Amino acid sequence: MTVSGPNDSQLLLPGPSGVIEARLTAPDEQGSLAPRQLVVVICHPHPVHGGTMDNKVVTTLVRTYRDLGVTAVSFNFRGVGKSEGTFDHAVGEVDDLLAVIEWVKHEYPNAGLLLAGFSFGSSIAAQAGYRVTGIRHLLLVAPPVERYPYDQDKRFPCPVIVIQGDRDERVNAAGVYAWMEGLTSPAELIRYDEAGHFFHGYLTRLKQDLSPLLFRQLS
Repeated sequence: MTVSGPNDSQLLLPGPSGVIEARLTAPDEQGSLAPRQLVVVICHPHPVHGGTMDNKVVTTLVRTYRDLGVTAVSFNFRGVGKSEGTFDHAVGEVDDLLAVIEWVKHEYPNAGLLLAGFSFGSSIAAQAGYRVTGIRHLLLVAPPVERYPYDQDKRFPCPVIVIQGDRDERVNAAGVYAWMEGLTSPAELIRYDEAGHFFHGYLTRLKQDLSPLLFRQLS
């Protein structure tokens, strides 16, 4: 393990296709959720289109959770950065996430587990949520619900927050809103009328809007 900053530790974890490159971001011990002992695993956007754990939306989510007092783990899917293997069309990527979750559960056996993902990564997080017991919360940012699997029978096994911009150039925002209306399990929406897919100019506001909602749902 090598440390790259005051809060970050670089990790190389065992995965189904070889090494998985990951980053552990230590929480703010004064954060409002720190006493809850929570860990979030965050999934990045599409690997083929340049998605990595260094994506600005992903790092904004990392900082959001960190400042709330939640330990954050981000990682590169197979074939990205130092992670071994090749892109597997949202199948092997779920296995990558499950391997990271297994490591988290081993290292933090008493912590509550949260999942989050941006774009392609939101589907990976959603799918894994059905294969792991005890997920406390799921965050889906700009979810391409018309292209990848998400809910099962219009329900999730835990509360969900969706963040979506109306001017998303890669995801059908109207389709996301229609999909949410059909969900029968708890789901809340943060919506930006002018935001595009990567939330340029909205990341500070996203953090400000998401933080109190996470605090309310996880307290």
